[in-house]
Amino acid sequence: MKNLFKILFLFISLLSFAQNQNKVTGETFIKLLLQEKNYEKAYSYFDESVKSKISEEFLKTTEQQLENQLGKFNNIIEINNENSTYFYYADFEKMKLDIKINLNEADKILGFFFVPHQEFNKKNLLGSDLNIQIDNIVLKGTILIPENNNLKKLVIFVHGSGPQDRDETIFENKPFKDISESLYQKGIASYRFDKKTLTNPESYNYKSTIDDEVTNDIVNIISYFKENEEFKGYEIILLGHSLGANLMPRIAGKSAQISKLILLAGNARSLEKLIAEQYEYLYKQNPSPELLEASKKMKEQIAVLTSKSFNVNTPKEQLPFNLSGYYWKSVLDYDALKEVKNVKIPMLILQGERDYQVTMEDFELWKSTLKNNKKASFISYPKLNHLFMSGENASEPKEYMIKGNVDEKVIVDIFNFIEKN
Repeated sequence: MKNLFKILFLFISLLSFAQNQNKVTGETFIKLLLQEKNYEKAYSYFDESVKSKISEEFLKTTEQQLENQLGKFNNIIEINNENSTYFYYADFEKMKLDIKINLNEADKILGFFFVPHQEFNKKNLLGSDLNIQIDNIVLKGTILIPENNNLKKLVIFVHGSGPQDRDETIFENKPFKDISESLYQKGIASYRFDKKTLTNPESYNYKSTIDDEVTNDIVNIISYFKENEEFKGYEIILLGHSLGANLMPRIAGKSAQISKLILLAGNARSLEKLIAEQYEYLYKQNPSPELLEASKKMKEQIAVLTSKSFNVNTPKEQLPFNLSGYYWKSVLDYDALKEVKNVKIPMLILQGERDYQVTMEDFELWKSTLKNNKKASFISYPKLNHLFMSGENASEPKEYMIKGNVDEKVIVDIFNFIEKN
C-alpha cells in the first residue's frame, strides 16, 4: 500500500485549491478512467497545467498499475467534501478507499489522489451524535429519541460481519437507517453505531474473536444506557442482522437487561457452511473461470478449517477470508441453536425467502429448535432478499447495487412486536 500511495503521489501533485467545485465532474472522470477505460476522454478533464506534467499514455499506464494492485473498480459508495476538496469513496475488488479530486473554477482537474478512507462527521437529519467510550475506543453513533409519543423503548442495532457503519451501508442502501428512522416516527427510540472494525481497525488483531468484534461492545452499550439516568425506565430491545442476529442468543446470555430480541436473516448454521453454499450458488448464477477458481480455493480453506489439524495457530492464509485461527475457533465453538434454548425473553425471527446468504434452511432450523417456545415468533417474506428489500427472480449481488428501502411490512412487523407488552 505504501508503494501504491507513492506512485499516486508522483502521478499528480496538488497544485491549488479552487472554488465552485462540481462533484459530478469528478464522478464522471472516475467512471471514464476506471470503468470505461476511455483514457483520451478522461485525460481531457485535466487542466492544461497538469497536462504539461503528464501524458495520456502515463495516465493509461498508471490506471493499469492501479487495477493490478486494487482489483477492478466496482462503484462509488458515497461522495463527501471538505471545503473545496471532494472525496469519492470507491469500492474496488480488493479494498475500499477515497479518490481525492480537486477542480478549478472551470471544472478542470488540478489534483487527483488515492488516499485511505476518511470518515466524515455528517450532521444527522434525524437524531444526534452519541459517542460511547468503551475502554480506549470511542464508538461513534446516532441516537434517535422521539419528541412525541415516546414509548420508552430503545432499539440497539447489531450489524452483520465485517467493517460496517452505523447505517449498515451496502452501496446506496442503508437498512439500519431505514428501520431506525421509521421506528422513530412511530415513537421508538434507537441507537446505531459504527463498528470499531471500521473506525478502529488497529484494535482488531490476530487473537480477536466474535466477542471482540461484536458481543462485548453490545453488552457495554446496554450497560451504558441502563446506567444513564436519561434512559431510566426504557426497555432495551436488540435488533441484529445476519451475524448480529446469529449472536443474539450469545449476547442475551451475557446481559439480563434486554427485554426483547429481533433476528433479521440470522444464520442458524455455522459460518463456514454458509460460505461454501454461497460460492456454489453464485457460480450457478454466473459461471466463470474466476468464480470457479475462487470457489475451489474457498473449499480448500474450509477443508483446513474443519480438519483435525486446525488450531488457533493455523496460518490465516490457509483459512477463509484470511481470518485468524483465534477468530475461526470462536466461530466454531459457538452453537447458536444450543444457546437460543436458554433465551427466556420474547424473540422475533424474520427471513427473506429470496435471501441466498442466509437461507430458508436457517429459518426452518430456528423454527424447529424453538417450536415449543411460546415467546418466539417467526415471519418470512417471499419477495425479500438479505437486506429485506423487494425483488423478483433469484437474488444475486448486483441487486444490492440498486437503491431500495427496507420493506414497509417488515418495519410494521418489527414495530408491532416492540410495542406489544
